[in-house]
Amino acid sequence: MGKPKSSSSSASWSSLFGLGCFSSSHAAHSGESGGSGGSRNAAKVASSPRPPAPPPMPMPSPEDLSLSLAGSDVLAFTVEELRAATRDFSMTNFVGEGGFGPVYKGRIDDRVRPGLRQPQAVAVKLLDLEGSQGHKEWLAEVIFLGQLRHPHLVKLIGYCYQDQHRLLVYEFMARGSLEKHLFKKYSASLPWSARLKISIGAAKGLAFLHEAAKPVIYRDFKTSNILLDSDYTAKLSDFGLAKDGPGEDETHVSTRVMGTQGYAAPEYIMTGHLTTKSDVYSFGVVLLELLTGRKAVDKNRPPREQNLVEWARPCLNDSRRLERVMDRRLNGQYPTRAAQKAAAIAHKCLHVSPKSRPQMSAVVEALESLLALDDGTVEPFVYTAPTASK
Repeated sequence: MGKPKSSSSSASWSSLFGLGCFSSSHAAHSGESGGSGGSRNAAKVASSPRPPAPPPMPMPSPEDLSLSLAGSDVLAFTVEELRAATRDFSMTNFVGEGGFGPVYKGRIDDRVRPGLRQPQAVAVKLLDLEGSQGHKEWLAEVIFLGQLRHPHLVKLIGYCYQDQHRLLVYEFMARGSLEKHLFKKYSASLPWSARLKISIGAAKGLAFLHEAAKPVIYRDFKTSNILLDSDYTAKLSDFGLAKDGPGEDETHVSTRVMGTQGYAAPEYIMTGHLTTKSDVYSFGVVLLELLTGRKAVDKNRPPREQNLVEWARPCLNDSRRLERVMDRRLNGQYPTRAAQKAAAIAHKCLHVSPKSRPQMSAVVEALESLLALDDGTVEPFVYTAPTASK
């Protein structure tokens, strides 16, 4: 078994495992979960300045983890069961690879787990011990997805924690990642309707995390972490860098800077201060990618066009210039007013000041208003920042 060659969150989880920060020992993080391969060579955000790293905490035993997940529907698998599910991790079942490790398609049924009532296709991820992610990221994934359930979060079916083996089992996402559909050379271009549906689904996933009883900051929102099912329903995956949001008396969480270049909010890069508005900025970048068909950072383009936000932002509130940056593969097949309003939403999400960025719930509402929009008159998207309390 090796690497091939070719509901609302609970405050007790982090304290139980000593993972309040879920910070990695690595300076960078990449990858995706479910049914598609990751952008393994993506450039990473510089990791300074950094707060002092907390002292290492003891890891929970498999028994501790099993007890803590009692009452959830997350299953604990053995290595042999997952060998059976994936035909011994056959290369014919290999579907991709990210920073975590290789991903295989499998099937969980009563031959794998006697008495299992609902057979289903799954994606099985193996932790590559030499990869960019480690046990803490694996554990964070189990903890967060073990307690969170939402139509726009990928469902964690189970895990394997046996000897040196660390595996994760998810629902299988038939169409893989958004990254693949937007940027792979031979992929058919996504129509406007699919792009809008994907943006709304991803926005709903973030809004759910931000508005949970104990808010969760996703911290790694990007196209490779947005997976698509057969109907292009978007689901967020890869929670290895997710963090509990600030407490009632806190304005932010201080942490080392981790993520992928081009998606991280500027204030987070500069200070290490993390808030839900950091995710809003990352959403703005992805929405911009959906509008333009361009990558957040593309070193193959001319110098002035390599950073997507810097290149496109001046055009987002100018209807005459917006057409210049829209994805040419759309062939103009989109409602002009809807595109203008979507660009205005992206512009607000990308505001330099975090307080001026909208809440994700407001973004969801604004995007949903585009579903029935034609080329008639539409009111501009306006977000009013809350007044600071005295």
